Amino acid sequence: MEFNAKEQLTGLIEWMRERMAACGGKTAVIGISGGLDSTLALLATAYTHKVIGKPASDIVAITMPGFGTTGKTYNNALTIMKLLGAEVREISIKDAVRQHFADIGHDESVHDVTYENSQARERTQIRMDVANKEGGMVIGTGDLSEMALGWCTYNGDHMSMYGVNGTVPKTLIRWIIEAVAEEETFAPAKDVLMDILDTPISPELLPPDASGKISQQTEDLVGPYALHDFFIYHILRYGFAPEKVYTMACRAFAKDFDAETVKKWLKSFYRRFFTQQFKRNCMPDGPKVTCLGLGPRGD
Repeated sequence: MEFNAKEQLTGLIEWMRERMAACGGKTAVIGISGGLDSTLALLATAYTHKVIGKPASDIVAITMPGFGTTGKTYNNALTIMKLLGAEVREISIKDAVRQHFADIGHDESVHDVTYENSQARERTQIRMDVANKEGGMVIGTGDLSEMALGWCTYNGDHMSMYGVNGTVPKTLIRWIIEAVAEEETFAPAKDVLMDILDTPISPELLPPDASGKISQQTEDLVGPYALHDFFIYHILRYGFAPEKVYTMACRAFAKDFDAETVKKWLKSFYRRFFTQQFKRNCMPDGPKVTCLGLGPRGD
């Protein structure tokens, strides 16, 4: 893709600066998981605060450990929040979600979609209510790849007051964080940023494995983001037909994936893309910093 990591971060900062000004400089409220997406949202917000002269401590960063949170992501979330100077809050969702299970009659031992989405929606309720309490706005962390695939919980992590990552694909998020990690300004955070880059992509909604590591890996479930971002670019940017996208992907990823694997995930992409349109119909506003977008008001 014809993207420059630093240019995209600059774009995020400029658009966020304008949105904050339009909203009267409201407090930014962000949920931090210790993963790629929330890290980029926090970096962009911290950068924006520096540009407009607001202290990073005005950012309310919340980590919300649940049933699937691992020690690695929990510690990285705390570390990056502290290093960037945000106000750190920790709110466990376990008791609230268990009460919700009791209210709706769900067995906690059944790890189905109800089990997973209840956690995502509880986290969103916390973010929204803290934003109301602080007179702030929730900064969303969902990215372009997730919205294309519908890999988000409707009215859960799907929702925010400003979706800063909405036009940034997952692979570009990785490149932006790598670029930031090399900047002198964020030298103290380099180690934790590199550890976040080394963490498997996961919503962490299922319990860890016996060794305490992430058991739920997103790319095992929806497919490799390298392929999906390739599909997104050539389908949305150029409108290529499935046969052409398939042929191009087979050539581009010949050393990584065989033809059957490419076909499997291309079919999955089309299925998910069209069945999940309802989530994109009501996605939040966000900056358009790449040539791609899925917002219902502009794309």
